[in-house]
Amino acid sequence: MIKHHPSDTLLAQYCAGELPLSLSIALSAHIEMCDHCQSREKQQEDLQAMQTWGEAATEALNLGDMLQDILATPIDQTKAPLKAAVSIAIAGKQFKLPRALRAFNDLHWSGIGAVRRARIVSDEKNVRASLLHISAGGQIPAHQHKGYEITLLLEGSFSDELGSYEKGDFILLQGDVNHSPKTEKGCLCYTVLDAPLHFTRGVSKVLNPLGKLIY
Repeated sequence: MIKHHPSDTLLAQYCAGELPLSLSIALSAHIEMCDHCQSREKQQEDLQAMQTWGEAATEALNLGDMLQDILATPIDQTKAPLKAAVSIAIAGKQFKLPRALRAFNDLHWSGIGAVRRARIVSDEKNVRASLLHISAGGQIPAHQHKGYEITLLLEGSFSDELGSYEKGDFILLQGDVNHSPKTEKGCLCYTVLDAPLHFTRGVSKVLNPLGKLIY
């Protein structure tokens, strides 16, 4: 069950088209996976339409509902089927991707040990987004971020000092949070960072001079 969702502010910015590509992908993918946020998105779009167009928006929404009722019959059966879910192979396993990530099919993976990363969006006002795969039993050393970190869990599960997370969870952490994500069965995430990692414990601290290169 999905327990972590985008804030009302982020959702409103997404519906208004105000988010950068990296964050729009995260919101779109989460909404596709989350029935609750599909309902929230519809409510937010209706609210923004009312604020922009007033009574004309009400008439348009009513007309849209009528058209949906008319079309929600055998006519729908004649529509072409949706494109099959695109999957990627990582460490011998297949993972299906949400629609928002299907355009990124030329992935270049790199990493160390149990952690592998493929860049999706780079240098978007210093925001960088990646697919992050952690193999079963893997862990990312304890670290903080000099900015924010958004993690959308696409498959699998992981936990850290703040809790446990399942498929579909949308997690936003600010830079003052110190955590060390680990996974028993493995996981695939979409991550968005706007600043380098800062490792805080053990031998991993020697990587801090390279932090800007590896985030």
